[in-house]
Amino acid sequence: MPEKNLNWAVLGVGVIANEMAQALKKMGKKLYAVGNRTHDKAVAFAEKYGVQKVYDKIEDMFYDNNVDIIYITSPHNTHFNFMKQALENGKHIFVEKSITLNSRELDEMIKLAKEKNLILAEAMTIWHMPLYKELWRIVQSGELGKVQIITLNFGSFKEYNMKNRFFNMNLAGGAMLDIGVYALSIVRSFMSEKPTEILSQWKPSPTGSDEQATILLKNSQEQMATVALSMHSKQPKRAVISCEKGYIEIVEYPRADRATIVDAQTGAAREISAGERPNALYYEMLDMENAVRTGDTSEMKLDFSKDVMDIMTSLRKSWNLKYPNEEW
Repeated sequence: MPEKNLNWAVLGVGVIANEMAQALKKMGKKLYAVGNRTHDKAVAFAEKYGVQKVYDKIEDMFYDNNVDIIYITSPHNTHFNFMKQALENGKHIFVEKSITLNSRELDEMIKLAKEKNLILAEAMTIWHMPLYKELWRIVQSGELGKVQIITLNFGSFKEYNMKNRFFNMNLAGGAMLDIGVYALSIVRSFMSEKPTEILSQWKPSPTGSDEQATILLKNSQEQMATVALSMHSKQPKRAVISCEKGYIEIVEYPRADRATIVDAQTGAAREISAGERPNALYYEMLDMENAVRTGDTSEMKLDFSKDVMDIMTSLRKSWNLKYPNEEW
């Protein structure tokens, strides 16, 4: 018997939604439905990608019996309410990073998804890129020895336009939820345990959002990490995972398809390549469909997403950085 076709709906029509529609095409299928706050934009999106259904109201998506999976691509501060409605109405959900604003919201959604026997996952490219699956295999094999220290940079130069989402507190703007989530996801994925000791410094933007931060992390295995983030200063997206017998260097790490491993004694370098950067959402969505079909959620790394959210929430609490109407 052929497998049932899983129907995807997308909430939002921004850059990620466009990439998602293209990824579905690579999977040999079309996006089933779209909903957006501005209806005209949803109609234009549907025409561009041959989408079968456009909802008059976003909420109609949650009650459509033909929808199996909803990809939520709206701003961070809208995720929680949309997630709750989707799960309450029996939909599997794939949610753009950061998955929620804080740990309280994520814990509540994890509990609801379990009660409803539904898949909840964060659309974090790092969990799904073939390169990382290969690098984790190499590290876990013991070939490089124990992971000792991880260093990460991520900096974007965004102009001081205080109305855009990068600085807008009403849209949960700031470095932590927008780019820090990538850096901390790398940290968590290469550490054997969640970091429990965390120190930080931060600098607010003129709106009060987190413009810049440096973070130190350590877990009970004495593995350490340093993270430097900025929304108003360009940095390379560079990760170095230093182990006892060598180090791994990854450039442009959010969607990396190659890395260099350098031997600690000889200095010999070898390149590891796997997957292709432009297929990032394709890999994500293949893993999500497999999780829905089989019930095996191991590739979705929700436990890592939760650990990362706990770290980000702890940091923002220590900075007293709370978004309008946010409940911790």
